[in-house]
Amino acid sequence: MAPGMVAEVIETDICVIGAGSGGLSVAAGAAQLGARVVLVERGAMGGDCLNYGCVPSKSLIAAAAAAQTFRGAGRFGIAAAEPAVDPLALREHVRGVVAAIAPHDSIERFEGLGVRVIRAEARFTGPAEIEAGGMRVRARRFVVATGSRPSAPPIPGLAEAGYLTNETIFELAERPEHLIVVGGGPIGCELAQAHRRLGARVTLLEAFAILGKDDPEVTAVAKARLAAEGVALREGVAIEAIERRDGRVLVRLGGAGAGEVVEGSHLLVAAGRRPNVEALNLQAAGIAFSPKGIEVDAGLRSSNRRVFAIGDVAGGYQFTHVAGYHAGIVIRRALFRLPARVDTRALPWVTYTDPEIAHVGLTEAQARERHGAAVRALTWPFAENDRAQAERETEGLIKVVVDRRGRVLGASIVGSRAGELIGPWVLAVGQRLKIGALANAIFPYPTLSEVSKRVAGSYYTPKLFSGRTRTLVRWLLRLG
Repeated sequence: MAPGMVAEVIETDICVIGAGSGGLSVAAGAAQLGARVVLVERGAMGGDCLNYGCVPSKSLIAAAAAAQTFRGAGRFGIAAAEPAVDPLALREHVRGVVAAIAPHDSIERFEGLGVRVIRAEARFTGPAEIEAGGMRVRARRFVVATGSRPSAPPIPGLAEAGYLTNETIFELAERPEHLIVVGGGPIGCELAQAHRRLGARVTLLEAFAILGKDDPEVTAVAKARLAAEGVALREGVAIEAIERRDGRVLVRLGGAGAGEVVEGSHLLVAAGRRPNVEALNLQAAGIAFSPKGIEVDAGLRSSNRRVFAIGDVAGGYQFTHVAGYHAGIVIRRALFRLPARVDTRALPWVTYTDPEIAHVGLTEAQARERHGAAVRALTWPFAENDRAQAERETEGLIKVVVDRRGRVLGASIVGSRAGELIGPWVLAVGQRLKIGALANAIFPYPTLSEVSKRVAGSYYTPKLFSGRTRTLVRWLLRLG
């Protein structure tokens, strides 16, 4: 702003900083409920999910699955073939999906809802005011929804060698000859398998256990598929240094791979994320924060009672559906003054490998730690499901943990369309249902969803076919 000029001052009810999934949900909901809303975004509308995360990654995974269908056609009596992958056309496919969804998150849509959109970086100038694009915004409530970005581990030579992240890998115009992936979490595993299916050699490096947050019995199935498809999985390895030499990436290993050097054409770092807080000048507003993000209470309110934080920047689970859930809580608290609180007891998540992994509630280990030996773990294999047999997708299982009274504590699924199958178990955990609610439900035949009924029914099998029950049946039959 030129010296002597007076900044425009905007008075509003709610100012949302960040136009990702959570911020857009708050802005749209508040505006449609009659509140005055200002939305500030320094980058692309739609945030990480639309532009660099969920949408492009699932688009790439879908393309990779199509390629794999060619290779696996022989199991149906159809001649298998190695697919020809066009990297430029693949990139356009990903861009096309993003473009198809973008209008829903566009400036035009939100301005049509009555939201004032400011395309600039926001910084707090006080406890009730921000500056953005030469304007000052004073609001009754602020919602910080600035998300997170990929973080890079402190590996010697990493910055000099150069690397890809989820913000850059979808713009590749060539197929990697050998992709080295650092990080064995969901993002690393999803992109490792996708690029392997699209024709690249792939090595996945993980310092601890691959997919370590999920149940080991479940992850073993997914890891076996990745290995069978040719992804080189390396667990328990440390990375001592990285360098680029003659256009190649050289990764020197320690730990379980001590002395080994992995050579590749491209390097992808998928080893965590950090909250976007640096530019916000949070100190000026009296907002407490840490390297994990803005510190909030169970109602998502920060140390400044005017300011809420939602989504990744609030330091909790980093999922798009969590940001949307947070948005609903803030709407209830900020507009209706209701005592809404975060409850992640029934929070589901899905890893979009093939087979998919879906989870809600407690794992078996967590359940036994909290509830002791009375916990029962029930499993049912996909191989005993008729639809899975018909589609030749028999790898997988469902695992459900219940307490001594049969109440559902958690569920994990690994198998075809696991993300679609987890829904009933989210309801069961959230509503504290007993296993009988699923066992007594009628599921259509033949569907994969029958695995839920079968695993629930297995809870009653020991009693149903016990000697005592057989004696009772024989006695009742004598009555005529």
